[in-house]
Amino acid sequence: MEFSEVVRRRRMVRNYDPDRPVPAEIRERILQNGLRAPSGGFTQGWAFLTLEGDDRERYWAIAAESVDEKYVEWVTGLRRAPLLIFAFAHKDAYLDRYAAPDKGRTDRDESRWAAPYWYIDTGMAALLMLQTVVDEGLGACLFGPPADKVDRLKKEFGVPVGFDPIGVISVGYRAPDRRSPSLKRGRRSTAEVVHRGQWGQHAE
Repeated sequence: MEFSEVVRRRRMVRNYDPDRPVPAEIRERILQNGLRAPSGGFTQGWAFLTLEGDDRERYWAIAAESVDEKYVEWVTGLRRAPLLIFAFAHKDAYLDRYAAPDKGRTDRDESRWAAPYWYIDTGMAALLMLQTVVDEGLGACLFGPPADKVDRLKKEFGVPVGFDPIGVISVGYRAPDRRSPSLKRGRRSTAEVVHRGQWGQHAE
């Protein structure tokens, strides 16, 4: 598939065919392509936990323990995804990397960072995975675990201290689903969000 078509067709899919598992070779291609993402200092301060079968059910037993009625349909569709990829960012890896001799810093002071690249880089890896899913003809959705369940989820799966979840990617073959009502907001145009040379200066 042409890259421009992958970009155009990417959307969040929230319902899946539960009877069609993700082939192992596609799962590995999704993960491998994610690792091609750029990262500050080539730190690669990310980690990914794949959950299939009973392990996937362990995730939902905690994450969907008490679901607001408004989100029952949404969660029900996501639970049908045969593959979950839990993405984590590792801040300490970046602080350590930039205290290395070749980077010229003498400490791990977090205030030196204009933005938290550990989250940015892991997000870019997740986007490459989402695009790979489209290229493979499947569907995916990036969503956040419930904030009040994060500690329990990390304990359940033995996630070490210092690894922060940025989201979960559900992957599977698409089933009919209801498009997000948020799409009614419309996509903002370049004229609205791109400033040319000076903030507030837009192309005619």
